[in-house]
Order: sequence, then structure tokens, then C-alpha cells
Amino acid sequence: MNPGSSLKLGRIFGIEIGIHYSWFLIAILIILSLSGYFSEEHGTWASSVIWSMSILTAILFFAAIIVHELSHAFVARLKGLPVSSVTLFALGGVARIEKESENPQTEFWLGIVGPITSAVIGGVCLGAARLIGWTPGSDPDSPALAILVWLGFVNVALAAFNMLPGFPMDGGRVLRAIVWRITGDRDRATAAASKTGHLLAVMFIVLGLFMFFGGAGFGGLWIAFIGWFLLNAAKASYLEVELRRALGDLRVENLIENNFPVIESNTSIDQIVDDFLLKSGERWFMIVEQGVPVGLVTPREIAAVERRLWKFKTAGDVMRPIADLHTVDPMTPAIDALEIIGRENVNQLPVIDDGRLRGVVSRERIINFLVTRRELNL
Repeated sequence: MNPGSSLKLGRIFGIEIGIHYSWFLIAILIILSLSGYFSEEHGTWASSVIWSMSILTAILFFAAIIVHELSHAFVARLKGLPVSSVTLFALGGVARIEKESENPQTEFWLGIVGPITSAVIGGVCLGAARLIGWTPGSDPDSPALAILVWLGFVNVALAAFNMLPGFPMDGGRVLRAIVWRITGDRDRATAAASKTGHLLAVMFIVLGLFMFFGGAGFGGLWIAFIGWFLLNAAKASYLEVELRRALGDLRVENLIENNFPVIESNTSIDQIVDDFLLKSGERWFMIVEQGVPVGLVTPREIAAVERRLWKFKTAGDVMRPIADLHTVDPMTPAIDALEIIGRENVNQLPVIDDGRLRGVVSRERIINFLVTRRELNL
């Protein structure tokens, strides 16, 4: 999941809350599903009541997911791990924890706290329903009871689902912590949790397709889709862990490129294309005025200008000013720089130190470092 493709809602205890664009599709599907469920269970209730219940229940359900993810964030902070954001997406949410756990105990609590939180939320909802008159096994006789009962059972089910022992589920972190504690090898534990996650995902896909062709219809396809999503998420989670391990404590200052290509701001676009882009093979150029870097230009900025205007427009006209660019400082972890490059869909980041341009760090530079480490089996 790309965190850059999300809407920012605000902050809770300093943690940024966002909604990935994929969430809107699933929100609509959940509201439609809830309206069908409530209509079937309570056919005598007015349609306006049914739709109001469905929307409110969906909102409360996603609020419960945010609380679930915040629980991970709070435990991470207690253990000294920085957390940048919580983002809702198609099949749940994710707390963006910026560092790996340093020991299996931390990993265990990071994993287990989410399911515990969901189970507590479910228990509170069911307990509240009982206090206001619901009897287990009976149909709720009011909208409030119906909402509480649904939220109660769904959050308990969510807790159980998240305890499945494989990446990227919380249970995968618990499994990783257990294997890590037994073997003393974090990489081996990560591989075990990832392989288990792959196996579970394939089982979901096979089960879903079997159910679909057996007559279960959309329900079977939904299970297969969850399996497909888990398979891709397991691969992405494992890749991220491996990237963090490979880059380790490497800082941007170790990857700074000082010999970057420079163009004067009054250079015309057609000259940039003919004399620099096509001849040098470089994909970006630092724009300077009287020797002072003022911006950056890439083929993207040039392509946005009509070709007939190339001889009249200059680098200074189309460049992205340094003040508008995403920048990093020399002590920024390399993994964070790589994440910004991917999220913002850029190939390089200016490195600013005390207001002065030190150089740039590029996607290519980081990838070359990773390739070298792999070739040396480090």
C-alpha cells in the first residue's frame, strides 16, 4: 500500500490519521452489505432507519479499526519505536512504525495488542447491548441494539482473524516473535512468518474459488479476494522487512552525491533537451543562478510544456524550486529517504544541512548500495 495515495484526516496524539483511496470502495460495499443484512433481519423497519443504521455502523466499524491500529502505535511508542501515521485502506488499517522491533518481546506485544483491543471493543459492545436489554441468541429489537450486537460480533471475529499466524496479520508478528525467541534469529523468524502468510493466502484463494464454483456466489469471490490481498501484502511486508534489514542504520550522509549535473536558469528548454538530456543520459539537472542552486528540472517538467514553446521557455520557468521539493537532512535514515522517493514518485531528494544544499540522494544510489551488499552476501 502506498501511503502517499491517501487523504489526511488529522492527528490523534501526534499520529497522522489518513484514509487510502481504496477505502472508499470498501466503505460503499460495507454500507450496501449492512443495509441488506439489516433489511433481511428487520424487514419491518423503515428504509430510512435501515440506511441510517448502515452508515452509522460502518463509521463505527472503521473507528474501531483506527483504535485497533492506534493500540499498535501506542505500544510501539512505549517501546521507543517512532510511529508516523495510521492509514485505513481496503481491508483494514496499518500503523506505520518506522523501526523494526529490537527484541522478540517487543515484537510479541506489537502483534498481540491489536487483537486484544478488537476483542475488548467487541466485548464492550456486546456487554452494552446486554445492559440495555439484549439477550444472547435473540434478535435485537431496536436499532441501537442491532448496531451494538453487529459491532460486537464483528470485532470479536476481527480479533480472531488477525490472529492468523502469518504476515501481514498480527498473528504473523506473534509467530515471528515466538520463532525469534526460540531460534534467536530474526531473519529466520521473518521468513517463517512470511511463508506461513503465503500459505494462508493461497488457502483463502483456493477456498474462495471452490465456494464460488460450488454456488456460494459473491461470498466465495470475496474470500478469494481476501486471499489475493493477503498474498500481495505478505510479499510486500517481507520485502519491507528485508529492505530495513539491508539498509540497517545507514544514513543519507553516506549516500550523498555531490557531483550532480548543473544548468544555468536562463538556459532554454530546447537547449536543455538537445545539449544535455539527449547527449548526457542524465534524468535530472540542478538549476543554478550565479552558482547558487535554486531548483531542479526533469523530463517531467519539460514534457508539460508545449513543444513549440521550448525555445522561449527557460529552465527557470519550468523548474521545481528547492523550497517546493521534498528534502532530507544528512542524518535521515536511508530507508526513510527511499520511502519518500517511492511515496512522492521522484528519483532524487535534495539533501539540506543548516539551510545549505549538500547534494542529493537518489533512488539509483540506494539501489546500487543494495545490489552491492547482495553481491557481497552482506
